[in-house]
Amino acid sequence: MTLCRKPTSVKGTLLVLLLPAGIALMGLAWLVHGLLLDRMSREFVETRLKDEVAFLEHQIRNSGGKLDSLQTGDYFQEVFHHAFAIHAPSKTILSPDSWAPVLGSMIESGQDGTSRVQGGETAEAPEDILAYRKSFRLGDTPIVVIVAEDLGALKRSQAELHVWTAIVSILLILLLVAVIWFGINLSMRPVVELKATLKRLQDGEVSRIHVHAPEEFRPLVQQLNQLLDSLDQRLERSRDALANLSHSVKTPIAAVRQVLEDTSRPLPNELRLQMTARLNDIDKQLEAEMRRSRFAGPQVGKSAYPLKQARDLLWMLGRLYPEKSFELSSSLPEDVRWPIEEHDLNEIMGNLLDNAGKWSERCVELSLAQHSGTLHIGVIDDGPGVADDEIGKLGQRGLRLDEQTPGHGLGLAIVREIVERYGGTLHFTAAKKKSGLCATIDIPTEISVANQ
Repeated sequence: MTLCRKPTSVKGTLLVLLLPAGIALMGLAWLVHGLLLDRMSREFVETRLKDEVAFLEHQIRNSGGKLDSLQTGDYFQEVFHHAFAIHAPSKTILSPDSWAPVLGSMIESGQDGTSRVQGGETAEAPEDILAYRKSFRLGDTPIVVIVAEDLGALKRSQAELHVWTAIVSILLILLLVAVIWFGINLSMRPVVELKATLKRLQDGEVSRIHVHAPEEFRPLVQQLNQLLDSLDQRLERSRDALANLSHSVKTPIAAVRQVLEDTSRPLPNELRLQMTARLNDIDKQLEAEMRRSRFAGPQVGKSAYPLKQARDLLWMLGRLYPEKSFELSSSLPEDVRWPIEEHDLNEIMGNLLDNAGKWSERCVELSLAQHSGTLHIGVIDDGPGVADDEIGKLGQRGLRLDEQTPGHGLGLAIVREIVERYGGTLHFTAAKKKSGLCATIDIPTEISVANQ
């Protein structure tokens, strides 16, 4: 059993993280404020004490060491709100009299500089005193000057200021909570709108998600729409495949059925050949439609390793055409991934390589590259090539330029269909360095929803 359960909502997570952090920072700022306030106050008092000691020293030197000519009584206490002591061998002046025990002990200590005395020796003396002592000589006469201040009043003022700082900090924390809560609700408003749109999508009221989402949610909305497009395209392809298959095999099946149902005449060899041709047509149509139905097209989260698949295909075709050489040319890193479904990439490279293997004399070269946001696939063979007036016909369904070579004329058409679904292009040109055919495919890495 866990003592602390992780918050399941974004609001709860943000409050759990931000609120304690804000309180801790406010508390830390309050503590630092107290320390800095105490330090600044002490430095300020020390500076004042030093200035007043310097003033007294100046007055004593101007009077030639005659302490009787100085202001006495409570003059310095009333003007500067400080106590003072002036000691010479001939006379000692203390003000006020209640500080005499403390100031007298400091005169006898013989230690110059700032000192702090806590715990008054008499009831009238303050409990916390900060004093500055300086001794100097006027001719042969040693003189000691001490100025002291009661820190109690200063501490009370500091405490009051610190309390007000704490009150302000608490108000700021409450304001921070309100701002955080308002910010969270304002930031989560697109999520609420997206949730409502998904509910409308589920109910069939809309077909796509149209939400003015912030920048962070736009990739999510775009991927959801891409997923919906992919599902619609799959359904449409399945319906088209069934319709095409039904239409294409209906006539050959009817013809074969008619021949088989006619029991009044035997089956001559010519008729058998016709039936075989009809059945071959059905077989080719079934194969073509089944292969088309397996095309995935652009899908969110689907990717392939082009180098691994290329090596596997080259190894397999090398066994199928042992007298020919299949080479791979690529500068891609080994772990690169392309946003193409694995089966689709296999169909593209496999059909191009198989077609090149049939026509090549000795060598077939496959090249893979990626730059400027485009995927490049190239297949070059050293075969007889294709005439200029025929090269534009390549990729048409069922077209076979040489009936002597085995095949159904579907491979290049399948490649063209897959490439077009990824928003790419397929070009056939004559090989530059040698006779033969060069097939080039360019597919953008960023596929828009409209091209899917």
